[in-house]
Amino acid sequence: MEKTAAAKRIQSKEHFLPEVQGLRALAVLMVVTYHVWLGRVSGGVDVFLLISAFLLTLSFVRKAEARKPFRLVSYWLHLFKRLLPAAVVVILGVLIGTWAILPPGRWPDVLDQAWASLLYRQNWLLADTAIDYYAQDHAAASPLQHFWSLSIQGQVFVLWPLVFAAAAILHRTILRRTGISYRLLLGVAFGAVFAVSLAYSVQQTATNQAYAYFDTRTRLWEFALGSLLALAVPFIKPGKLLRTVLGWAGLIAMVSCGLLLTVERSFPGFAALWPTLSAAAIIVAGQSGSRLGVDRLLSWKPLVALGNNSYALYLWHWPVLVFFLAQTGISTPGLAQGLGILAASLVLAVLTTRFVEAPLRRWHWPERKTWRTAVVVIACGALLAGPVALWQTQLTAEEAAAAAQPRDLTPGAMALVPGNAGKPTPEATVIPAPVAMKNEWANLEGPCTGANVPDNPLLSSCSELSKPDVVTKRIVVLGDSHAQQYMAALGPIAKQHGWEVVTLLLGNCRFGAETPDRVAECNAFNKASSEYVMQHRPDAVFTVASLTHKEAPFETEVPGYVDGIRPFTDAGIDVVGIRDNPRFTINMPECVQKKGASAPECNPPLAESLAASSPLDDYKGTVDRLYLMDMSDFICAGGICPAVVGNVYVYKDDNHLTKTYVQSMIPMFEQRLLAATGWK
Repeated sequence: MEKTAAAKRIQSKEHFLPEVQGLRALAVLMVVTYHVWLGRVSGGVDVFLLISAFLLTLSFVRKAEARKPFRLVSYWLHLFKRLLPAAVVVILGVLIGTWAILPPGRWPDVLDQAWASLLYRQNWLLADTAIDYYAQDHAAASPLQHFWSLSIQGQVFVLWPLVFAAAAILHRTILRRTGISYRLLLGVAFGAVFAVSLAYSVQQTATNQAYAYFDTRTRLWEFALGSLLALAVPFIKPGKLLRTVLGWAGLIAMVSCGLLLTVERSFPGFAALWPTLSAAAIIVAGQSGSRLGVDRLLSWKPLVALGNNSYALYLWHWPVLVFFLAQTGISTPGLAQGLGILAASLVLAVLTTRFVEAPLRRWHWPERKTWRTAVVVIACGALLAGPVALWQTQLTAEEAAAAAQPRDLTPGAMALVPGNAGKPTPEATVIPAPVAMKNEWANLEGPCTGANVPDNPLLSSCSELSKPDVVTKRIVVLGDSHAQQYMAALGPIAKQHGWEVVTLLLGNCRFGAETPDRVAECNAFNKASSEYVMQHRPDAVFTVASLTHKEAPFETEVPGYVDGIRPFTDAGIDVVGIRDNPRFTINMPECVQKKGASAPECNPPLAESLAASSPLDDYKGTVDRLYLMDMSDFICAGGICPAVVGNVYVYKDDNHLTKTYVQSMIPMFEQRLLAATGWK
């Protein structure tokens, strides 16, 4: 990955560590090969984190022991002057590839991530997305996703020098006469960071792994381990045989980590000790002095040369892979395709290092004054910020223009009303605009308050509409995101009729009685939801009563549905069960953006979307007070299930209806709801 300021300082005959540079090259090869051919995480990034802290610590300790000033502001500016140019070039390349290859629906996220990558906060953006079911669900890989590790490193490159400086001040002013050395003081500090961060990492990985993977705090121990290693290495002097054994054992363990562990699901807890300790063993082995030592391999000139280009190779390999997969439509490259991706990435890396990194590194003008270095850093940022801001402004203007179209140009589901069916819809821009698609979730107005607040912490997601002055009916909505999407219709109808609405929803958790088909979390959530309903005794419960699938059988009954609702109906509570909408193997709005709304792929057959005979028919007569609704004729029509109806996107991804389209169904939804239930 990137070369820190410390890495440059050891590029001298006195301090150059060729085996560490070769280790850096091997780590980047692990990352690239695992990504390209195995589609897995290798543990190589964890090795980078350790190496970067190792080199950083060597540099600052040498400065401190030589009584040289740290000059932190100058250090940070020179560091980011070295890191930003290559990163900006790659991000600009990603923007060009995004415009040329990716559908417009993905442009807003890439632009947001461009800002996050530039500002070294990409890991936090991905962490928030990773735990958000509604953001993560069906999200394709971002060409900037790999910047998460660079963001963590950038944050640590700001934090670690502060630790070095604070320790130096403490040592010089208070502890010098105690006999405590600067190295020992740093050892205590980084030992504490290691212990606290590792404990936190283990706990978070066990309870919230998706977020923990990108959390800087769960990764600090890996940097601390690298720093402790740098502090201890001068005092560790194993013999030639032990160095040889340590080196090869570390190399074998490091390379095999990603093959033997499911890294992306178990990191960065205890499991991440495997690659980091393996790399530490290789560094401790150092230059063995043996012809059989692993350092002979790691000091091999081509490998060291690759290490010099490792930062740029890491930057380029991921977007090249993502764009290749997006352009070809394949999921995994073959051997020849993967070699092509690797070759293209390597060529781009060498060109970036030679014509961007190296010239700026040799450019003396910025080195003479701190303000000049700041000018270069700001200029690099502006070079990227300008196009990103301009593009986002253009997308926002297009969104406003699309939303301002007359409603009769974008009738949505109204185009399928019997009186309108078959009539051509006037030409117009399809809504919502891609930049607005992330706002297409139907949300209620806020969390539950007052008497509606559940006692069970499992139901912390409880939401409600603002309570009407006169409540004529109380409704609880149970289920998952497919129940939530209908709030775009039920919410306005409820306000019109004075209904109080509360939602208890969990992503990917359809309501029903406990069954082995559901994960434990879903069964527990449904049980708690049922208890809430029985305690509050609303007038009605709204659910989704069928379950659609991407592959055959395309639609089935919800497991345990009748058993789940029977306690409600026995208690005199009405239950409304609506038929599910289709799921697909492709992202429907992206299909339209790539191939056009009339493309056959964007208009799959009804027979491959829903069951020929609705599962709701099997519920009829089985439970009193169960009222069934089927809106599928306003989603699928003429034997197909189109991605666009009445100039409105029907779906926001591969299975969720857009809020805009559901809102266009309100008149028909209200009519069928009242007709089915007999409510007044």
